[in-house]
Amino acid sequence: MQTILVPTDFSPLSYNTARYAIAFAKDISANKIILYNAFMPFIVDDAGLGNIIVDTSEDLRKISIDGLIKMRDTLQAEAPGLQIEYESDILPVESGIEEACEKYGPGFIVMGVSGLGSSIEEALGSNAVNIARKSKVPTLIVPPDVMYNGFKKFLLATDFKDVSATTPVDRIKQLVDDFGAQLDVLHIETGSSDSEEATANEKKVFDTLFSNYNPQYHFIENKNFAEAVNNFALENNADLVIVIPKKHNWFEGIFGHKHTKALAFHTSIPLMAIHA
Repeated sequence: MQTILVPTDFSPLSYNTARYAIAFAKDISANKIILYNAFMPFIVDDAGLGNIIVDTSEDLRKISIDGLIKMRDTLQAEAPGLQIEYESDILPVESGIEEACEKYGPGFIVMGVSGLGSSIEEALGSNAVNIARKSKVPTLIVPPDVMYNGFKKFLLATDFKDVSATTPVDRIKQLVDDFGAQLDVLHIETGSSDSEEATANEKKVFDTLFSNYNPQYHFIENKNFAEAVNNFALENNADLVIVIPKKHNWFEGIFGHKHTKALAFHTSIPLMAIHA
């Protein structure tokens, strides 16, 4: 039984993301969706009243559960063959999603990201980026208003470093098999000291790992990783960008900070993070 975890805040964006997840579920033979909402009591300093208003966890839990039930019922009517459940928890979003993954063992997390513009929108959407960077569960980030149309071409962005140890080969192959998709591999040279020989050797390793998948290779020089990936994906009609978060190297520096945030926030193409 394949399960997809869909964090939600009940916004129109969240409903669009959930519908995207439902359509995605059909193509990967997943039969369960878990709608997840994490909430925390908060304190508001009301200067006009001269006091502190504390929202109780009981009130927030009711709001959370009511919102989940409404969302579940709405989506269940649209997808009667799919099992849709919900979970409400009094936790920060990131730790709550981590616990939900331990409890349900989802095959994927599907999250929306707000934000074509303001820093407030990007702050709200940063939860999706942080989850994608840290979670061992493959995380699919869905841009605003994007409708699911299946995947015919995947674009894997790679740094071609230590390929055999850091590439989630089985997960990528499974995606390609599920969709019968083309696999394009994009390496972006950002001005590092990596030699052409080292890159060529890592490409040979990748060729061996994906010997039956006929990957198409592309090499670009651009100091702006996000801009290069975004532009290439758009120009070449990619349906999904795949990135591999890594630790303690160039790629982690990009994925953990502004460049990949820009990629997640400003592209119209879904982004999936898959850890090795």
